[in-house]
Amino acid sequence: MSNADHTETILQPEELEPAVDITNKILDQLDRILLGRPDLHRLVLAGILSRGHILLEGLPGVGKTALIKALGNLFNLQFNRVQFTPDLMPSDMLGTHILQENADGRRTMEFHPGPIFTNLLLADEINRASPKTQSALLEAMQEHAVTLLGTTRPVPEPFFVLASQNPIELEGTYPLPEAQLDRFLFKLNVSNTDIETLNQIISTRRRGHLPVPEFTVNAEGLHLLFAVMDRIYLPMPVSRYISRIVAATHSASPEAIEEIHNYVAYGASPRAALAMAEASRAYALLAGRPTVGFEDVKAVAGPTLNHRLVLNYKAKFDGVDTHTIITRLLAQIDEAGIKLPRDLAFEAK
Repeated sequence: MSNADHTETILQPEELEPAVDITNKILDQLDRILLGRPDLHRLVLAGILSRGHILLEGLPGVGKTALIKALGNLFNLQFNRVQFTPDLMPSDMLGTHILQENADGRRTMEFHPGPIFTNLLLADEINRASPKTQSALLEAMQEHAVTLLGTTRPVPEPFFVLASQNPIELEGTYPLPEAQLDRFLFKLNVSNTDIETLNQIISTRRRGHLPVPEFTVNAEGLHLLFAVMDRIYLPMPVSRYISRIVAATHSASPEAIEEIHNYVAYGASPRAALAMAEASRAYALLAGRPTVGFEDVKAVAGPTLNHRLVLNYKAKFDGVDTHTIITRLLAQIDEAGIKLPRDLAFEAK
């Protein structure tokens, strides 16, 4: 379908404004409940609008769990929390079959659903669970269903996994495999707050109690957001820009930069391109635009790619991380894909 065919379906202001109003109210509430993190809140909401899963990484006490609980309250979603530990079994999360005796004396196996059957699942300290338990999440994250004893049961819709992990406590942890990391739309770093924010927290958050949301989104409002999100238009030049960024994470790409050749063992998968496209649509919606721009792609490229690049041993030796590589990559790849030779470049006199 050509771009001209799409112009008839581009959202009109009267269609876009109700959704933008809801997203602004959500962001206002998040900024009021959790102080000093407006950029993080915008990215988390973009992930929710994209119907993706989010991995939050940060030190204990920085507000990861509070943020996820606040989202559950704002969206009126069913919320369950699972504290991941080395002895957590897959059945503790997925559910199990229990032998029950009926009134007539017959015995049957009855399924008791686990906490994964919810809208918003907080997988707290996900890297503390064994690989067997971690892998039990994969089907639910990808297929939105759970299969036990040959029976597949769908999880409630919408379904989001918001997981947290501690980057400094490595004893007794099991690093997430690449296959599971790839299922997360974003990996977001929850950093420490500045002095002014800390002072405001001390002054207004006695014993860490958070204020009650003054605005919540009902099911009708949530469906409106998803419907508008589905109609955010991704122009072909922007789509190609996303494709070029993802392709450039592989050393075989002609646009791969020196850092890719030196430090990246494996680049991003096609799922990363799909994730970046959806997240860019969500970011455009949060900005009140019916079409995706290059600035939306740049805003979500880091959270989309930083957990999908596999670095080699040389990167660790040289102290190079994925954030540095992605920043350099975005600076080197021009949006239009046209690089004039230096001697033809126009210079103002």
